[in-house]
Amino acid sequence: MKINAPSQLIFLISLILAALAVVAHYVAIPYATEYQFWLAVAGYVVLAAGCLVKV
Repeated sequence: MKINAPSQLIFLISLILAALAVVAHYVAIPYATEYQFWLAVAGYVVLAAGCLVKV
């Protein structure tokens, strides 16, 4: 299995999800604060999928 660099769009989506999880840890955001761990996990899963799948 060959690993590729993720596209810029996939990287930005992953970055937004991870940043939202970090911000939700310190600021009360209705949905994001409750699921901040899963938002961070989703960000890293998107990034990993972007590295494994060639677009």
